[in-house]
Amino acid sequence: MFSKIMVPVDLVHKETLQKALDVAGDIAKLYGASIDVVSVGGELPNQLGHTPREFGDQLQGFADELREKYGVTVKADPLMAHDPAVETTSELMKGIEKIGADLVIMASHEPGFFEHIFSSHGGYIAQHAKVSVFVVR
Repeated sequence: MFSKIMVPVDLVHKETLQKALDVAGDIAKLYGASIDVVSVGGELPNQLGHTPREFGDQLQGFADELREKYGVTVKADPLMAHDPAVETTSELMKGIEKIGADLVIMASHEPGFFEHIFSSHGGYIAQHAKVSVFVVR
């Protein structure tokens, strides 16, 4: 049913991703699918690396941990943006096409007042992606 699962991650908030990662691991095992973990980073130094390469290395290390934990193929796909705070949603939408995902599994927080005015990353992707999207709270 599914062959390539995209899982957007924010490595700064790894502790909030576990439930979505478990769902992705279970679905990947069930269907023999691979997982692509994607994260949007910037060109400027931040807590995840001083260069885009260091950012990619951090994401690759995370992907390696997931491969060990779930026993499925996991690939790291760092996406770079000039301003990640503004461009994350659009880069994730491009990432769906780039990697050829047929399912997106995303972690999300409980919506609050702010989401009634502005769409969250998960909300926007669920509304506009051409593939199935599973938002895990």
